[in-house]
Amino acid sequence: MKKDKVLKVALFSRHTRMGASSRLRSMQYLPFLEDKKITVDVFPLYDSDYLHQLYAGKGRSTAKVLQRYLTRLYRLFAVAKYDVIWIEKELFPYLPAWAEALIAKIGKPYVVDYDDAVFHHYDLSNHKVVRLLLSNKINKVMHNAATVIVGNTYLAERAVQSGSKNVVTIPTVLDHSRYQALETDNEIPIIGWIGSPTTEIYVLELKNMFLELQKKVGFKIHLVGATQQMQDQLNGLEVEILPWSENTEASYIEQFDIGIMPLIDGPWEKGKCGYKLLQYMACAKPVVASPVGVNVDIITSCQCGYLANSLEQWDRALNKLLHSKEKRKLLGDAGKESVRDFYSLQVQAPLLADVFQCVSHR
Repeated sequence: MKKDKVLKVALFSRHTRMGASSRLRSMQYLPFLEDKKITVDVFPLYDSDYLHQLYAGKGRSTAKVLQRYLTRLYRLFAVAKYDVIWIEKELFPYLPAWAEALIAKIGKPYVVDYDDAVFHHYDLSNHKVVRLLLSNKINKVMHNAATVIVGNTYLAERAVQSGSKNVVTIPTVLDHSRYQALETDNEIPIIGWIGSPTTEIYVLELKNMFLELQKKVGFKIHLVGATQQMQDQLNGLEVEILPWSENTEASYIEQFDIGIMPLIDGPWEKGKCGYKLLQYMACAKPVVASPVGVNVDIITSCQCGYLANSLEQWDRALNKLLHSKEKRKLLGDAGKESVRDFYSLQVQAPLLADVFQCVSHR
């Protein structure tokens, strides 16, 4: 009896598992793909030390970046032995799309994945030379791809405009089995946020609202993954900073009573895929978020919380939830159900496997 052929894929990710996009858009799928006879070799561009340095505010080492680019160039010489090349966003940030074009030219199909509007690094750059040379770069990467995978409609529209041959929308999802819907017994309700130092600035936009809100109702604020400086910047509020790690993030969110996702309404933010919301929802926590990008789709379709477009709307939404445990449970349960039925690894993984099978057959 003939054995099923094993499909070999080379994944050129941006980061190791420490990088949220790399972990969520590709690496969490690897065990499932293995079960489907799709083996994936992972070649991250940057290592974990790079992110540690970046989040610590130490900037980027030019020598280190050059070293990683040369390593990636070396890895590309081995692509011939793979059936499909899987690229996270682009192969070489801030360089032209020559490598992707060459891969396509030699007949090696590649799949490229986007969970944010990386093209705005170029077409909206403050540097004229970057705009001049690279504004159309991501369009070219999308155009030459066998399939473009995107996390939301904003990114899908860009892929279609680029002339992509095939666009598949797979939302950013999570493994819902990692999260528990624990009913909290906090004497003082906790408003929680999870993110990174690069996105904590959005929370600061709510400071004056929080100061007014605490005059009407008591609450604490837990920030997972923020810098310690946020404690000083949110002075006058009861704030606790919790260190992020993949092993502890779920347990921290389980202690929240409400999850928040503030954003500004900008072109970069429109490309975000709402992962914070999904984490809160997986733990059956009601959510309040800015009506930007995919946040609108998630909250409207799942009926799991409120959209807030002004400080007054944020105040009303949080005040309502802080005063009603029953309302928190009702919205939280709706979110948990939506994650289980749609925004989960278990539901979306077969679609990703189909993408690779179809590309390899073409």
